[in-house]
Amino acid sequence: MNIVQSAWVYLNDPLNWTNPGGILDRLGEHLTISAAAVAIGCVVALPLGVWLGHSGRGGGLVVLVSDLTLAIPTIALLTILPLTILGFGKPPIIVALAVFALPPLLSNAYTGIRQVDPETRDAAKGMGLSGMQLLRRVELPLAIPYLAAGFRTAAVQVVATTALASYVNGGGLGQIIASGFGLGISAAGGQILAGGVLVAALALAVEGILALVERLITPAPLRPLRRKTDRQTMATGAA
Repeated sequence: MNIVQSAWVYLNDPLNWTNPGGILDRLGEHLTISAAAVAIGCVVALPLGVWLGHSGRGGGLVVLVSDLTLAIPTIALLTILPLTILGFGKPPIIVALAVFALPPLLSNAYTGIRQVDPETRDAAKGMGLSGMQLLRRVELPLAIPYLAAGFRTAAVQVVATTALASYVNGGGLGQIIASGFGLGISAAGGQILAGGVLVAALALAVEGILALVERLITPAPLRPLRRKTDRQTMATGAA
């Protein structure tokens, strides 16, 4: 039996799904960790990016924070943070992944607010809108394509990277891969491949669901802008 067949057998064994520590348990851990990390990233990055974009200042700060967080290897944070006051367990893993979620959330929030046409801002101010009214009624609605694209990118990246939590015994689907390596490739190569397929499938599912949500919440006149934003996000990721 080759490794692909072994992976197929592993995925089709109901006990591998329902046993304690099986696929369903690991999937729940994976989603919980990922959701918490993205939520923390949103709480930190979105208000900061929106405020900086609204004020027209801090473009250099956004680039600096994004570059710094991208430059820090996630696996390094996963091994260092448990040695701090956070201790071992889920909290340091969530914090490490939240740091990884910051760049797309912060940069897209800032860019989304800054891309609003200055003439539109001037017209809104001429109608007597205050700064907060301008932000709430004009800038944020027009920035929806950027905000949604940043959230989608962050969520997919975090879901894919959460597999690294297994290196510090943090659970998630990556634990299936780590357990397979512990048994040896010759004995559990199918399990290792199955774990990788599960992580990839989950990331693709999250991408598809959030792409649909992004389309639904983006007003029809802004959808060409959403497609342009998606291309810019993909180009930034490739760079």
